[in-house]
Amino acid sequence: MTEFGTEAGDLTDFATLLATADTAAPDRDDPGRRRRRRRGGLIALLVVVVVLGAVGGYAGWALNAPLPSPVATVHEPAVPVPAAATVPLPSDGASAISLSGADDYFSAAKTKIDLTSGTTTPLTIASVTKVVTALVVLEAKPLPKVDDHGPTITWSKADRALYDKYYVMGATIAPMPAGSSMSEYDALATMLLPSACNYAEALATWAYGSQWSFVSATRAWLADHGLKHTTIVEPTGLSHENRSTPADLIKLGKLAAANPVVAEIAGTIRLDVPGAGSIGNTNDLLDVDGVTGLKTGNLGYGKFSLLYTADVKVPAAGTVHVVGAVLGGATRESVDDDVTATLDGIRDGFHPVALAKKDQRVGTYTTAWGSSAQLVVSEGASMVTWSDTPISVSMKSTAPKHYADGEVVGELTWKAGPSTETAKLAIDGTIEEPDAWWRLTHPSELG
Repeated sequence: MTEFGTEAGDLTDFATLLATADTAAPDRDDPGRRRRRRRGGLIALLVVVVVLGAVGGYAGWALNAPLPSPVATVHEPAVPVPAAATVPLPSDGASAISLSGADDYFSAAKTKIDLTSGTTTPLTIASVTKVVTALVVLEAKPLPKVDDHGPTITWSKADRALYDKYYVMGATIAPMPAGSSMSEYDALATMLLPSACNYAEALATWAYGSQWSFVSATRAWLADHGLKHTTIVEPTGLSHENRSTPADLIKLGKLAAANPVVAEIAGTIRLDVPGAGSIGNTNDLLDVDGVTGLKTGNLGYGKFSLLYTADVKVPAAGTVHVVGAVLGGATRESVDDDVTATLDGIRDGFHPVALAKKDQRVGTYTTAWGSSAQLVVSEGASMVTWSDTPISVSMKSTAPKHYADGEVVGELTWKAGPSTETAKLAIDGTIEEPDAWWRLTHPSELG
C-alpha cells in the first residue's frame, strides 16, 4: 500500500511538471510567437521614430517659416498755417502801390496786387510833374539809345532869364549861362535830379516851340495813355493846378520805368553835367530798401509827394517790382517813413515757414514678437511763402526691404503756390528677428 501510494505520488509530480512545461516552453520554442514579438517591437520602434520625426519636422518648419510683415502706422505731419501779410499804406493823404514779379505767389494767396489808401480825389503833385514833362519832351525829341545823349541844346538869353524868374519865385534852379550848351540827356537830368524848374520850362519850349504848344501836347499825351484824372497846366509843378490821383500816378510810374532814358536818369544819385556842375538827386530814398527811382515833389507842409519804383529782393521768390505813389504827405520825412514801412511790409510778407523737424516721427513699424522701429523725417524742411498762402502736404512711402536703421522708404512733398519742398523719410531703429523660442511657441503667427 505504501509503495503505490508512493508510485501514485511520483506520477502526480510528473503531471504538474508536464503542465508547467506546456505553458512556458513554447515561448522559447514556438516560432510563431517569436515572430509576433518581433513585429510588436518593430511597431513600437516605428511609433517612436514617427513621433521624433514629427517633432523634428515642426521645429525645422517653425525655425524657417516666413515671418509676418511688420505693421505700419503712418500719418502726414500737421500742415502749418502761415500768418497773413500786412502791407501798411500811409494814413495821411493818398497812396497806391502796384506789385509784379511774384505773380504766382500773390495769386496763390489771392492777394490784390494793386492797393490804394486815402482819397481818390486828385491832389497836387508838385515836381512829380517833371516826369510827365520828360516823357512828353522825349515824345517830340526821342533818344534812340540810352548812350545816345541826343542833340546839343544851346541856351539863349531868354533861357538864361528863366534862372532869374524862378529864383525870385523861390523855386529850385540850376545854372544856365546864355550861350552855353549841353546835350538833351544832360538837360533832362538837370531837370529831374535836382528838380530845376528853369530847365523844365526851357526844355518844354525847346521841344514844342512854346508853352502853349507843350501844354496842348501834354493834354493829348495824357489822354492817349489813359491818365484821365491827371491835369497838367505847366511843366514845372509849381502850379497847384497840376493834379493827379495815386492810381493815375501808378500808370505814369510804369510808363517812366519802361522808358530807358527816364529810368536811368531817375536812378542816378549824382551826376556831373557840363554847365550845370555836380547835381544830386532829391530822392533820398534812392538805393535804400531797393528804391530805384523816380521823382519827389514838394509844395510845403501837407503837400509832399513821391512817385517811386523799387525792387524788393526776396529769398526764393526773386524780385518783387513795386511802383508806388504818395500824395499829400505831411513832410518829406513822413513820406519816406511811410514808403519804407510799405516796402518792409512787402518784404516781410515773404516769410520762411517751418514744415518739419529732423527726426520728426511720422509713423511706427511694430511686429507680433515685440520689435519695433520709427518712420521719421530724415532732414528738417522749410519753405518761403507769401502771406497766408495755403500749404498742402503729400506722403509717398514704400514697404521697407530690410527694416534697417537709416533705410530710406519714401518722401514728403509740400506745396504752396509756386513753391515746392521735399524731405526724405527713413527708418529710425532696426526690426530684429524673433528668437527660436518665439517661433516654436507661436505657430499660428508664422507664414
